[in-house]
Amino acid sequence: MAPNDLARYSKSMTLTETIEVRRKKALFRAQRRGFRELDLVFAAFADSHLERLDGAQLEKFEALLSVPDWQIFGWIMGHEAVPGPFDHDVFALLRDYRSNLKP
Repeated sequence: MAPNDLARYSKSMTLTETIEVRRKKALFRAQRRGFRELDLVFAAFADSHLERLDGAQLEKFEALLSVPDWQIFGWIMGHEAVPGPFDHDVFALLRDYRSNLKP
């Protein structure tokens, strides 16, 4: 193995580990928001979609996890307009996922 190959391999392993660690942290946060209804929605969504999110989408999901419970609940339920920075593909996936959950 050439030195450049090793450096490239190490870099890709670090990037892979980083996204895996971020996914685990996001799953933990999704399961423990503190607002029962959102815990259920976010945890189920994370179980279903988290592994398929790429780095950019994971960053958007992490940003959604940072929004206060009462605010994101209003967005998901359609009671409040979603601000532009949060109105993206990952929020659309989350909202659609919530709409398809069976009671």
